Amino acid sequence: MASTTPIASPPPAPPVARKSTSTGRAGDKVFLGLSRGSGILLLVIMASIAVFLTYRAAIAISKDEGNFLTTFDWNPAGNPPVFGIAVLLFGTVVSSIIAMVIAVPIAVGIALFISHYAPRKLAAPIAYVVDLLAAVPSIIYGIWGALFLVPYMEGLNLWLDEFFGWTYVFEKTEVGVARSLFTVGVLLAIMILPIVTSVSREVFLQVPRMNEEAALALGATRWEVIRLSVLPFGRSGVISASMLGLGRALGETMAVATVLSPSFLISGHLLNPGGGTFAQNIAAKFDEANELGRDALIASGLVLFVLTLLVNGAARLIIARRKEYSGANA
Repeated sequence: MASTTPIASPPPAPPVARKSTSTGRAGDKVFLGLSRGSGILLLVIMASIAVFLTYRAAIAISKDEGNFLTTFDWNPAGNPPVFGIAVLLFGTVVSSIIAMVIAVPIAVGIALFISHYAPRKLAAPIAYVVDLLAAVPSIIYGIWGALFLVPYMEGLNLWLDEFFGWTYVFEKTEVGVARSLFTVGVLLAIMILPIVTSVSREVFLQVPRMNEEAALALGATRWEVIRLSVLPFGRSGVISASMLGLGRALGETMAVATVLSPSFLISGHLLNPGGGTFAQNIAAKFDEANELGRDALIASGLVLFVLTLLVNGAARLIIARRKEYSGANA
């Protein structure tokens, strides 16, 4: 019988020294404290702004002899002082709606073209130009609008009056240059177009490639892939981009002040010169206003502040109700 020799077992591995996690835990605590402090600081700043605006607005409204919400006049220096935000609220909302109606569909189309249709050599330059337009100062847009857009809008206004004057909205009843809320809406649409396009493009580029390939494998066309895979995935991103653009449209100052011919009249004829917005009125009247006048302007700023918060809150609610389209489960 052959003898067997026992196989020597390998020597035990030396114990691995565990790295101390005290440094990592300290870093986590520091990061947690900084992030939490930043969030609290933001809330404190927002609350401070709200308190300041509310305090100064209460002083102005207490001395207003008119109805602050429905008065068309703005004369805080009068005796008695009478001022209201009816015209400003109408002009701000209408011009922003015009801008959104024009800009959002075009921006989504450009974003889809860059992300899914254009060749790579063409998509990169177009995306660069779009991003560059987003960095142009608003005063440049205002100067361009006053010197170039306003003269050329007169022909468009006459065309709209001729073919769509029956709608009352596009009926031009006053003679004058095209310094109207419609022109302001077109200019705001041009200004917010790069912002909405850039954000929407980045959202569309995040669509999982597997979703698109699966749709193509089932025989879907390019448009069906976009309609069934890309747009549902990016819907919340497009909404966020639109609200970001709307926020700029609501608070735009210099461009509107340069283009608009202000007047404290509300007219459903959007092609007629006149109207006003919150930001334009504040910029135009702040230097010449007395103490009560500045408080009145701050009161109008409070309304704009609340309006912006409501718009952003509505956007968050829309996104929260459509979590299946947010891409979180992709």
